[in-house]
Amino acid sequence: MHTTSTLCQQLRELGIPAGATLMVHVSMREVGTVEGGAEALCDALLDVLGPEGTLLVVLGADPDEPFDVSTTPVDVEDMGIFAEIFRQRHGVTFADHAAARFGACGRLAEHLLGGMPLHDYHGVGSPLERLTECHGYVLRLGADVDTVTLTHWAEYVADIPDKRRVRLRYERADTGEQWIESLDDTYGIKEWERGEDYFSQILLDYLQEGVVCKGCVGDVEAELIPAQAFVSFAVEWMERELS
Repeated sequence: MHTTSTLCQQLRELGIPAGATLMVHVSMREVGTVEGGAEALCDALLDVLGPEGTLLVVLGADPDEPFDVSTTPVDVEDMGIFAEIFRQRHGVTFADHAAARFGACGRLAEHLLGGMPLHDYHGVGSPLERLTECHGYVLRLGADVDTVTLTHWAEYVADIPDKRRVRLRYERADTGEQWIESLDDTYGIKEWERGEDYFSQILLDYLQEGVVCKGCVGDVEAELIPAQAFVSFAVEWMERELS
């Protein structure tokens, strides 16, 4: 069984710097049995980041339920139990967005989440852009290869004509119906001739570059990805493959 102490040691050995801004994607099933569960993993991450660091997590929400930023639970089947435990944690700041709720804890939480745009919420002014500007990192702990949300920021940066857009309806608990426009972050901004899931392929191709820090965290091989380098790679990939 893994403990907060052993997880801290493994996370430091992976190369997570104290004071970093870190976005995390977690499958607790892959991490394995942890004494204290997802709460203990969250403790370990925040301990390693220290008082100057910031932890960022995609929370989302159930689109079939009226959205309330502080009380609507995470769709655990889609996002995992770690995201729901993080949402419940004292001191977490939320981005009040029905289509793209984020949570953050740490020194730069307000900077990452403040002023998030209603439309094009993964574009300019988004937590994803700010994570990149902060020289932040993405940590994958057993999550599926199509879950690197930062790829959506690369979709906005990439110089590609005729990107696919959507306008979707959401229901808020406080104000009722709300329509939000953005690039299509469900089916992608363009058709890809080689397949359906370019999100996964971008990550797999990036991992082949051999520049990602890897190491064991719990039972899983973790990957620590520098945000700026990944976005640059993803933009170049999209402009080559999707134009």
